[in-house]
Amino acid sequence: MVFLAGLAGLLLVLTVEAKIGNSDLPTSFCTETKECLLYDLVCERDGYEVRHYEPAKWVTTEEKSYIMEVAMTTAFGRLFKYITGSNEAGIEIDMTGPVIIKTEETGNLWDPTTYTMSFLLPSAHQSAPPKPTDETVFFTDMPDMKVYVRSYGGWMLFVSDKLHSHLLSTKLDNVGATYDKNYHYAVGYDSPRKFVNRHNEVWYVAEGEPVCSSPETTTSP
Repeated sequence: MVFLAGLAGLLLVLTVEAKIGNSDLPTSFCTETKECLLYDLVCERDGYEVRHYEPAKWVTTEEKSYIMEVAMTTAFGRLFKYITGSNEAGIEIDMTGPVIIKTEETGNLWDPTTYTMSFLLPSAHQSAPPKPTDETVFFTDMPDMKVYVRSYGGWMLFVSDKLHSHLLSTKLDNVGATYDKNYHYAVGYDSPRKFVNRHNEVWYVAEGEPVCSSPETTTSP
């Protein structure tokens, strides 16, 4: 029984390390944190790539606003307080990459948008993270999923996110891809201190088998 318990613990550690690891692999654009969310590249096509992400635990908060930048500032502040000691253990937790913002696509300009920001919990805290002291901060479990990804540089702002989410969704519609159109993820990898070679992304969650059949397709299961 002791052996089986130890084996189960080892498998849990290996599973965590498989999805969260050194920031130099496989994403060279994730350079400012010790650990990043890792992925398998499923395929690349003109205008997007498809990635596979394994399940991971995040610390999360929500903010409603008409302006993305206002929501981001408020939400980031809450989550940053959590990782710098505003948790029941009173400990500091390493920052990871990327920061993701789940953005509703209601299409109604008269209502504020719900922005759900999440920090990836590092591997040491994936299984049992300390509870937040702020009731507006909570944990979310991202499931195993495949996502369509469009990358872009510069700063992640309302205008740039709107542009690139539109370009990606238009491309996906043109190739007949099925994906969740109720929301997308705005994804950032860089701190405000970084001014050049910034990297941002837009994600749409694939439904069914992703569209990869193309001469430029490469697979890496």
